[in-house]
Amino acid sequence: MSIYQNIGGAKAVKAAVDEFYVRVLADPDLVVFFEGRDLASLKANQREFIGAALGGPEIYQGGDMAQVHATLGVTDAHFDGVVGHLLAAFASAGVPAEAAGEIAAVLSPLRSDIVTAS
Repeated sequence: MSIYQNIGGAKAVKAAVDEFYVRVLADPDLVVFFEGRDLASLKANQREFIGAALGGPEIYQGGDMAQVHATLGVTDAHFDGVVGHLLAAFASAGVPAEAAGEIAAVLSPLRSDIVTAS
């Protein structure tokens, strides 16, 4: 069974993504990356990406991670903050801690594509 199936599929991913945006928009260190953006589009892309990355049927149609983040000046601290908020959002959606560790392992390799500043 995939991580996606274990956590509750599309319903859990949607709940976690919605909660994630509540959290990052309230975070003074991260809100700058999301202000003035089309949040509906960002949420849709993130649901697709996370669903696909966790073994779901979604097909990610967004941009290449490195290209999308190249000019944003994301640091390791920003990346860690985003992942932390995402894992907390999954926890608030009822995803067990063991599955959160699996989700973190899937997201960790993205650091090299997303972090562009020191």
